[in-house]
Amino acid sequence: MPSINILFEDEHYLAIDKPAGMLVHPSPIERRAANAIALIREQMGIKAYTVHRLDRPTSGVLIFAKSSEAAKRLNLCFAERQVQKTYLCVCRGYTEEAGVIDHPLKEILDKIADKHADPDKPAKEAVSEYRRLGTVELPIPVGKYPAARYSLIEVKPKTGRKHQIRRHLKHLFHPLVGDTNHGDGKHNTLFRENFGLERLLLMATKLEFIHPFSGQPIVIEAPVTPWVDKLFAGFGWQGLYPAPSSENLQDSELPSN
Repeated sequence: MPSINILFEDEHYLAIDKPAGMLVHPSPIERRAANAIALIREQMGIKAYTVHRLDRPTSGVLIFAKSSEAAKRLNLCFAERQVQKTYLCVCRGYTEEAGVIDHPLKEILDKIADKHADPDKPAKEAVSEYRRLGTVELPIPVGKYPAARYSLIEVKPKTGRKHQIRRHLKHLFHPLVGDTNHGDGKHNTLFRENFGLERLLLMATKLEFIHPFSGQPIVIEAPVTPWVDKLFAGFGWQGLYPAPSSENLQDSELPSN
């Protein structure tokens, strides 16, 4: 059973570094899969209230409330877009140095939970800002090309649509590496065969907001895992991302099914 890596805690909130492959909630389909809610209850003896979510393949900062009132207040901050989220990811090709993706997205419906929802609802506003941090060209043939190019980018989504970053980068023809739903299979295979990739290269690295009770600015950061750190260092990207401390010697990533 994975242990909880706590990034922030006070009397109202608890933020953890969620591993890639971990669910946020228990799943009726995968009853034995690890989920953050159950781990917090088992290892800390407290009830955690959901404030926001991360996709199962995404790692990084995940915050919970310790009471329904705390959840209500921070949920309002998210709803009013007063919380700034920062993600780090690797995508195919060289992106522009910076840009804004303003591309509405249709809601992704769950086959079970949303079986009665209208599949023809119009697309909703979806906006993501990004900037390129680094690039790398690998001398590995892929498809019809003799080499493969990738970008390390930082993304700040301004809205919270499901799979927003993954779908927005696909829209730009720069799909995320390791994305089995919206990505490029040839590049996923390249990373798996040459680097042992078993996860989506999308990490929630920072969460910023004004504390609903104290009024103080809160900044919660999560480093990349040691495995990702080693991969990025090999690409010459040292200093461009939050690296793990020397004390963190174990990689707690879970298989990203």
